[in-house]
Amino acid sequence: MTHHRSTRRDCLKLFSRAAAAGVAAPWILPAGALRAAEGDSENDRPVFGCIGCGAMAFRYPWPEITDLVNADKFGRVVAVCDVDRKRAEDASDGGKRAVYQDYRKLLDRQDIDAVTITTPDHWHAKIAIDALRAGKDVYLAKPATLTIDEGKQLWKVAREESKRIIGICTQQRSDERFLKAVAMCQLGRIGKIHRVTCAIGSGGAGGPFDKQNPPPTLDWDFWLGQAPKVDYRPQRCHGSFRRWYEYSGGTVTDWGAHHVDIAQWAIGMDRSGPTSVEVVAADLPVPFENGYPTVDDCFNTPTAFQVKCLFENGVEMIIRHDTDNGILFEGEKGRFFVNRGKLVGTPTEWLKEDPIPEEVITKLNGGKPLFEAPNPWTSHMANFVACLKDRSTPVSDVYTNHRGLSTCHLANIAIRLGREKITWDPKTEQIVGDDEANAFLSRPQREGYEISV
Repeated sequence: MTHHRSTRRDCLKLFSRAAAAGVAAPWILPAGALRAAEGDSENDRPVFGCIGCGAMAFRYPWPEITDLVNADKFGRVVAVCDVDRKRAEDASDGGKRAVYQDYRKLLDRQDIDAVTITTPDHWHAKIAIDALRAGKDVYLAKPATLTIDEGKQLWKVAREESKRIIGICTQQRSDERFLKAVAMCQLGRIGKIHRVTCAIGSGGAGGPFDKQNPPPTLDWDFWLGQAPKVDYRPQRCHGSFRRWYEYSGGTVTDWGAHHVDIAQWAIGMDRSGPTSVEVVAADLPVPFENGYPTVDDCFNTPTAFQVKCLFENGVEMIIRHDTDNGILFEGEKGRFFVNRGKLVGTPTEWLKEDPIPEEVITKLNGGKPLFEAPNPWTSHMANFVACLKDRSTPVSDVYTNHRGLSTCHLANIAIRLGREKITWDPKTEQIVGDDEANAFLSRPQREGYEISV
């Protein structure tokens, strides 16, 4: 018997044929193709540099889902960077990878094709923009931006650097359960949709925290970047930075970047946005004045919230902290629920008799078959690397990600300012009739760390 071993190039040719024909390949690519892609020759694998060596880059309890590990499955990671040099050294594979503390030096390397960016949120947009301008393709962690204006800036540079590929790590777009959910909505399986509920979990209170000297391996000023200069407290940094508005948007942009993205995609609003955002309830862990926390030694992002967003197609989206984490779709013909562990509800049972056509999933996945992989993180990286080869748009593109994340940013603006309701114009991307709220579309950036486009 003759055995033919598929190469990574064979797999990518299959991707290309699927993209050209729409249905020329199965919508789930077999695991053997994944193994072939991992085992390709060194010279044919994209060369990666990894910027940020924290939890989701390298240290997560399940390393198989991290960006560095998955980049090394499909490419060659030759350099790592972190403002905490110890983290970069830990990710250097015993010194086999070059170590940097300043990402700009990594971007100067001509041998690097693409970078993963897995830093704290307030650094995402600036590093991505610098990387695109340095001629690198970009795999960017979510949430991609700290503000709505950063999303506009990133989209502008992505258009200008049109030869570059940028994908966002919202890996639920590479999860079969969520793709089926989007397909069910777009195919009208539950009729006209009237409500979508995104349950994204609660935040956490904490503090007051004591000032300390930063670790000798950490460049604290560089870590702060555009954010205000403050004393070092460990709880502001590794592991819990997302509980501070200075560096993130809390759970609203953390999990919201996943579920709101899927929800807007499913209801056909991933290139638009809400027309209004209403705060039904919200709890902040510290007092706020004019949108800013009045203390600097406690977590300050929302601990609980319920926000109602209305879209121009009449769909109401609820973003809330309680109930089972996931997305509930409700329509004229029924409702169903999806999260990372299940796709349930009476309409999903109809899939046994009337399955989603292969070509629908393939189209949702950018014309490429979905990789059968141990987890969606690996499938998502596979999609990105395939796009590096045929220079196509990843399934998580920068523009629709900006639109979904803008909804999350708007929710945070309303919560911070104590607004019952704000009105949004999705065409002009401006808050209507509220100058104070419009000012929060951007944030002051510390001198030396500004984003300039």
